[in-house]
Amino acid sequence: MSKKHIEECIRDSLEGYFKDLRGVEPSDMYEMILRVVEKPLLETVMNHAEGNQSRAAEWLGINRNTLRRKLLDHKLIK
Repeated sequence: MSKKHIEECIRDSLEGYFKDLRGVEPSDMYEMILRVVEKPLLETVMNHAEGNQSRAAEWLGINRNTLRRKLLDHKLIK
């Protein structure tokens, strides 16, 4: 799957979101999108990194401590 395909999936999902609103104006979309995207992103990357937080952090381009905090926030680790 290319970056372009991922962008198309996100665009299609957002169009569906606006359609479901039926004219009601959304609020705080930026934060909502970050919340709903971050957890599956972390789950998938951690799965492919076989639980290796250092490797996952490197792939994500973030500090390992930041990754650990995000994993705790999403209750993906204890």
